[in-house]
Amino acid sequence: MSVIKEAANLNTRMREVVPLVHNITNYVTVNDCANALLAIGASPIMADDIREASDITAISSALVINIGTLNQRTVESMLRSGKTANELGIPVVFDPVGAGASAFRNEATRQILEEVKISILRGNLSEVSFVAGLNAAAKGVDVSEADSANDPVDAAKMAAKKLSCVVGVTGAVDIVTDGERVAKISNGHPMMSKITGTGCMTSAITAGYAGMKEDMWVAATAGILSMGLAGEIAWEKAGHLGTGSLRTGIIDGLSSLNETKIEEMAKIEEM
Repeated sequence: MSVIKEAANLNTRMREVVPLVHNITNYVTVNDCANALLAIGASPIMADDIREASDITAISSALVINIGTLNQRTVESMLRSGKTANELGIPVVFDPVGAGASAFRNEATRQILEEVKISILRGNLSEVSFVAGLNAAAKGVDVSEADSANDPVDAAKMAAKKLSCVVGVTGAVDIVTDGERVAKISNGHPMMSKITGTGCMTSAITAGYAGMKEDMWVAATAGILSMGLAGEIAWEKAGHLGTGSLRTGIIDGLSSLNETKIEEMAKIEEM
């Protein structure tokens, strides 16, 4: 079965199961992540206080750790929740937002990767290059021009083998690999980069798919593909109105996805 068909089928089953996804995430985009998860068919919960974070993870189907708006208080919650997820066999999606941009962010990324077993790493080329140990010149939360020379497939494979996990590099063409299998996804629209939170939302919905506890490569492919498709649907219906309408249109696009639409629209090359 092709990864497109597997991803489409996983979308149907996820909407039936409605997995609970615990997000310790970026407060700039937390509302968008919650709505994206609801739209794709999962259920969001956000709890970052150390007095409850681990307990919430324990009742969830997946955990998202996103360091977009980083502070020391939430790092402790991330570590404790990640360890609880590992103990209970709950998938962990890590979004190393801005990794490489500051000493604190770099140390937090290192500590999380050392102490928590990650199921899926989802980031842009600069972030994944940093994790892989390649030269990386992070520019805040965006890809640095200096990192464009890094091959995204090579960077993703290096990170996947280093961490023994699935890695998704999102960009003009998205790459998803477990170190061996590679999916190149050509869906999406360039204007998505003008909206805050598309990366965070992608990590969140990827966790929804991962919460089904099946093939993490298929889950990551399904999550990243779903965001690309939603961006295309949003651009067609609302792009002419501006980026605010496009942002809302992405949530609409996620909610409209189904097995048939995914199979018809997906542009994936399996390597």
